[in-house]
Amino acid sequence: MSLIIEKNVMVAMRDGVRMATDVYRPEGDGPFPVLVQRLPYGKEVAGLRNFSFDVLRGAQAGYAVVVQDTRGRYASEGEFNPFFDEAADGADTVAWVAAQPWSTGRVGMIGGSYFGATQWLAASQAPPALAAIAPFVTTDQYYESWAYQGGAFQLGFNLHWTLSTLGLAELQRRLGAGSATPEQLGALIAAVDANDELYRRTPLRGLPELKGIAPYYDDWLDHPSYDEFWRSCAPREHYGDITVPALNMGGWYDLFLKGTIANYTGMKAAGGSAAARGMQRLVIGPWAHGPVGGWFPERGFGLMAGTDAADVTGMQLRWFDHLLKGVDNGLEGDKPVRIFVMGADVWRDEDDWPLPGTEFVDYHLGGEGRANTAAGDGSLGTEPPAGAAYDAYLYDPRDPVPTVGGGSFLPGLFVGVNSGPRDQREVERRADVLCYTTEPLAEPLEVTGPVEAVLHVSSSAPDTDFTAKLVDVYPDGRAENLADGILRVRYRESLSEPRLMEPGRVYEVRVDLVATANLFRAGHRIRLEVSSSNFPRFDRNTNTGGTIAQECAEDFLPALNRVHHGGAHPSRLVLPVVRR
Repeated sequence: MSLIIEKNVMVAMRDGVRMATDVYRPEGDGPFPVLVQRLPYGKEVAGLRNFSFDVLRGAQAGYAVVVQDTRGRYASEGEFNPFFDEAADGADTVAWVAAQPWSTGRVGMIGGSYFGATQWLAASQAPPALAAIAPFVTTDQYYESWAYQGGAFQLGFNLHWTLSTLGLAELQRRLGAGSATPEQLGALIAAVDANDELYRRTPLRGLPELKGIAPYYDDWLDHPSYDEFWRSCAPREHYGDITVPALNMGGWYDLFLKGTIANYTGMKAAGGSAAARGMQRLVIGPWAHGPVGGWFPERGFGLMAGTDAADVTGMQLRWFDHLLKGVDNGLEGDKPVRIFVMGADVWRDEDDWPLPGTEFVDYHLGGEGRANTAAGDGSLGTEPPAGAAYDAYLYDPRDPVPTVGGGSFLPGLFVGVNSGPRDQREVERRADVLCYTTEPLAEPLEVTGPVEAVLHVSSSAPDTDFTAKLVDVYPDGRAENLADGILRVRYRESLSEPRLMEPGRVYEVRVDLVATANLFRAGHRIRLEVSSSNFPRFDRNTNTGGTIAQECAEDFLPALNRVHHGGAHPSRLVLPVVRR
C-alpha cells in the first residue's frame, strides 16, 4: 500500500499557538478514521513515535495517523508546562483532524506514558469526534504515582526524566534559536552524566542545573500534598466527563501501574456514558516503564511475554476497527481483563479486576523481635502469632536502603538494568530491613490482585517513611521482588491533609503495594520486607517533620522505627489469593 506523508503541518490551537503535526495516511481521497498521538519527545524519533503503536502499520491498516509535538516541544510553538495545556490542546487537535477532508470524523488516540496522559486529558474535554482511546503505561493523575507515591517524591524518575528527557531537548531547542550557548548545553550534559550524584544533593528544590529550563520541577516539589494544583489537571477528577471507551495497558513493574488500574476501575464505576462504563479493557504484562520485552537482566518471562509477541499494535487495531470502523470482530464478547501471571508465565483472560472470587488472606507478622535481615526470626503466616512483640531498626537518611529493581526509572541501559525483578538478597543483609517469611509452601499458591501491608508502627520522629516489598523466595534462596510501596506517615490519613506523628505512639498505617499476579510454586516462600527508605527511587524522609524539599543534609535526623505485631497490634500482609 502506498502512503502519503505530510510533515510539519502547523495546526493552530484556540490561542493561536501552532503545533507541528505529521500526517501518515493511505494514498487516495479516503476518508479514513484517524488515530492521534501527541508526544513531547520528538515526533521524528522513531523509537518513541512507535513506542506503543506502529504508526506505519496503522496507516497501512486504513487509518490516517496523526503525530504531533506537544506545546513548546521540538517543532511546536509555545512554552511547555507538563500536563496543564494538554486538555485544551488535545481537544483542539481532535477537532482539527475531524474536520479534514481525508477524515471520517471518527477519531481515536494512541500512545504511552506522557502521550497516554495526553489522551486522558483530551478525553476529559469530551471532544465530540473522539470515539476511543488506548493509553499505554500511564496513570490517572500526576500527583500519586507520577510525581509522588504514598506522599514520597519519586526522585529517581522525576529528576532523571526532567534532566535527560525534558531539559536536554529544551536546551537544544534554545541553542538552535540562539537563546542558549554550547557551554550551557555541555553543563547540562555533564549533569545528566552525574545524575546519580545529583540524587544525593540537598536541598532537592532549586537545582541550578534546571534553573530557567524546567521551572515546573520546583512547582512539583512546592506541592507535596494532593491539593488543587494537582486536582486541576487530574483525569480522575473528570471521569464523569469522559464518554469514550478505553483500552488500558500497563505492566506489573511499571511505575504507573496503580493509575492504569485506577483508570479501568474508576471509569467502569463513574464514566460519563454507558459506552465508557461498559467498554473499559485492562491488559497487564510483565513489563516495566520502557523495558517491555518480558526479559530483564535477572529474569525472563518467556517468548510470549513481550509487547511484540502479545502484538500490542494488533490489539489496538482490533480495538479501533470495531469502535472507529464499526467492524463486527467479536470485540464486545471478549473478557475485559487480560493479564500475564508470573511464575506460571502464561496469559489469562479474566472477567474483571479484582478477579471475581478473590480471597483476601491475612498473613500475620510474627517473631520474637529479631526480624532484622533475612537471617532474623521474622515470620509470616495465616495464623496470628501467640504473643506480642516488636521489631526495631534505625533509619538514617544518610545511609538509605538502595533501590534494587521494582517500578523504578533510573539512569542505565534503557533503564531496564535498574527495574523489574531483581535478587534482593544484598538488601536483605541490612539491619534496617525487616524480613518476615513463611515456611516453604506445600503446594502452589496464586496471588493475583491488589496487595497491601497493614502495619502497626511507632517512631522516635514526628514523621518518617515505611516501605513494604512483596518477595518470592526460591528454594535456592533467590529473593525476587514482585510489588512494593511506600507511605510517608504524615499522609497516613489523607494525601491532602498531612498530620505529624506523636513520637512513641503506635499508629496503624496502610502501605499500598499496588498489585501483582504471581504463582508462588511449591517449595517457595513468601516474604515481606519492611524498611523506611528505597533510594533514589523515592526521596529520603529527613525525619524532622519539616518541608523535606527545602531541607539540607545537615537537617537529617536518624529515627528509631518499630513495627509492632501480635496481640493488640495485628500487623499483616493482605494477599489476594486465587483458587483455580
